Amino acid sequence: MKLIPILLLFLGSAAVHADSHSLLFYETTVSAPGSRLPVYFIVVYVDDQQIANYSGDTQQTLPKTEWIKKMEPELWDESTKLSQTAEPFMRHNLQVVMKEFNHTGGTHTYQSLYGCELRDDGSTAGNQRDGYDGRDFLYLDTQRGIFIPAIHEAQLTTQRWNSPEVREGERMKSFLDTFCLEWLKVFTEYGRDDLEIRVRPEVKVWGRQHPDGVTRLQCLAYGFHPRAVDVKWVRNREDHIPSDEASPILPHPDGTYQTRVSVEVPTREGDTYSCHVEHSSLEETLTVTWDPNAESKDKMQIVIIAVSQH
Repeated sequence: MKLIPILLLFLGSAAVHADSHSLLFYETTVSAPGSRLPVYFIVVYVDDQQIANYSGDTQQTLPKTEWIKKMEPELWDESTKLSQTAEPFMRHNLQVVMKEFNHTGGTHTYQSLYGCELRDDGSTAGNQRDGYDGRDFLYLDTQRGIFIPAIHEAQLTTQRWNSPEVREGERMKSFLDTFCLEWLKVFTEYGRDDLEIRVRPEVKVWGRQHPDGVTRLQCLAYGFHPRAVDVKWVRNREDHIPSDEASPILPHPDGTYQTRVSVEVPTREGDTYSCHVEHSSLEETLTVTWDPNAESKDKMQIVIIAVSQH
């Protein structure tokens, strides 16, 4: 498991509606201090904002946004104590997993990504995925409260965690279903003004017709906030075209985001193609239609000919 892409996927999993929020913990343990990383650290996100981190070097949880600094000192103390409690467990777990891989030295990492989501319709969800040295290791079945091995080497760990003596899956399920959601509600109250800023996306579409009878269409949505967005190509105003390439939702320095979706379609007369964008800043779907007869200055057919609300 490459946890950074999964982090982006998790952050982008919330619905595009205004009142959906997520709380995410990104926990890493490193086997060798020579890696130039803290031996143990946690980074905490609310939606797309890093709000706090904990380092085994400092033994403290520190705020990373202005609005989170408004929290009462007791809450920070509680957060620090929880991280201090988790640290020896994660250090021990890394040592056990290294043995399962017959790794006796070198720099190795164990990472855990877990969190919860509160959607605008009142429904909730939880998730946990763990990785070793950047590979999938195990994940939590949140319905049954048990861990599932992702690779052969994870079987002993999942058996131990699921045993009647440990029941780590049940404990984690309880954490995600209760404690995580309670903290998420607290955080969103403190940061509501920042978290619920809505910035409408700008949209550009363009296409290139190839000699083999195929046209490649591109739709770029940019300058929007929050991160969650749905972008798709539609043929003749009703047929959704599955994307053959979609970029990650990437951040801009100003705090907004961008993404690009591409499709290949047959070049033929009569068909129309439009990019449809759904975002919490929009009351209705934003539709931008591609005109095959228009050309940009660089000879590529790039234009926005119609922006309408469906």
